[in-house]
Amino acid sequence: MLLPHHNRYAFSAINNRPDYSWPEGKRLAVYIGLNIEHFAFGAGLTHSLSVPLPSPDQRAFAWCDYGNRVGVWRIFEMLDQLGLPASHLINTTLFDYAPEILQAIKGRGDEIIAHGRTNAERQGHMWEKDEARFIAEVRDTIFEHSGQEARGWMAPWMSTSHLTPDLLQEAGFKFVMDWPADDQPIWMKTRAGQIMSMPYPFELNDSPQMLVRHHTPEQFEHMLIEQFEEMLGQSERQPLVCGIALHAMIVGQPYRLRALRRALQHLVNHPQRDSIWFTRPGDIYDHCVALPSTALPTPV
Repeated sequence: MLLPHHNRYAFSAINNRPDYSWPEGKRLAVYIGLNIEHFAFGAGLTHSLSVPLPSPDQRAFAWCDYGNRVGVWRIFEMLDQLGLPASHLINTTLFDYAPEILQAIKGRGDEIIAHGRTNAERQGHMWEKDEARFIAEVRDTIFEHSGQEARGWMAPWMSTSHLTPDLLQEAGFKFVMDWPADDQPIWMKTRAGQIMSMPYPFELNDSPQMLVRHHTPEQFEHMLIEQFEEMLGQSERQPLVCGIALHAMIVGQPYRLRALRRALQHLVNHPQRDSIWFTRPGDIYDHCVALPSTALPTPV
């Protein structure tokens, strides 16, 4: 029976692929993807820590806003103390709402990943021309405010249409982070060429683990360390990408931040540090495009 298929990439078993290494012979690439989000008040979608209240649900709005007013600043301090780079999946409405956040990102020299306008909306339902305008607006707003040409895209709620990869490639984006299918970068087919799929963790992600599955900060700490240690061992055979997906309003809470700090200290102080590349998705992309064309799985 032939099932409907996206036709973006072909099946590829990871143990049958060519071997390569990250810069300086490192084997495991580790990046932090911090989601920094802004929501409309009393309209659209929101995160909720509890049973949603009737609109305007000021409790959910204020809890999310804690991430921008307090949480993100504590996370920046922690990353500075540990000497870790980061990428930031940021809603563009934050550039006007909380411009100090963007200034801090620029001051750190971190990468901006396009994350839509606001997490109060999804894009997967949009008509083609509307989605193309939406993508272009986000791209142009990031450049206007930051001077960065955003190369990576993560849709709000990971929501995409059938045409999203095509529209992103045509708008100049180089990689997407909405397809959690692999532990290595892979090429995806578009109607006008290729776009890279960057590994992004749907599981090693504070939102589904702590908001949906109700795991404790200590359990998430354990998951992070176990994921890292297992992937470090596996990376002796294949180069791998270990992404860590975080949200400012979630791990920015003091008791969760404490557990996250312990986990990241484990990574930073690891005795096999020489095998670990602490990096950003854009740097992973740059390294991969410089490899032989046969290194990464191809779309077909």
